[in-house]
Amino acid sequence: MRNTINHYGWGTIILHWLVAITVVGLFTLGYWMVDLGYYDPWYKQGPDLHKSIGILLFLVMVVRTILRLVQVKPQAIETHTDIEKKLGRLVHIFLYGALFILMISGYLISTADGRAIEVFELISVISFGELFTDQEDLSGMVHKYLAYVLISVVVLHALAALKHHFIDKDTTLKRMLGYRSDKQ
Repeated sequence: MRNTINHYGWGTIILHWLVAITVVGLFTLGYWMVDLGYYDPWYKQGPDLHKSIGILLFLVMVVRTILRLVQVKPQAIETHTDIEKKLGRLVHIFLYGALFILMISGYLISTADGRAIEVFELISVISFGELFTDQEDLSGMVHKYLAYVLISVVVLHALAALKHHFIDKDTTLKRMLGYRSDKQ
């Protein structure tokens, strides 16, 4: 279940793929819902679903960040170059940071008018109201453009994993799929 110096644990693997699928899903939903007309049945449902999943993703990311800080991190594969190792670290720092900024900006958009966020109509996340001038508009710009940057980096991250698998023929991708081998 836990990471070792050679392998990712199932907890890390499950959280990785859960976050990846959720981020792609939220981006797709967000992209689709911005063009909905007022009389479209999804005009309210789309944003409500987007916000609810976003709040749950925030909680998952808090857990994932804590686990990343307290667990052993598998060592880089021996064949990775120094630049690949540095880029890998920078990309992961960016992904975590961008996700948190994206979720916080989403919260600021949704709560600028003082209304709480209803999470699947089960719980309410309180609003602190408008914390700064033009909060909804400024947070909306951050949310929109950062979402495009984030999804671009996610695509590059996936392409890098495929490059490691098909061109370098190393176990980078296999490790995130649960493959176990003493050979890195």
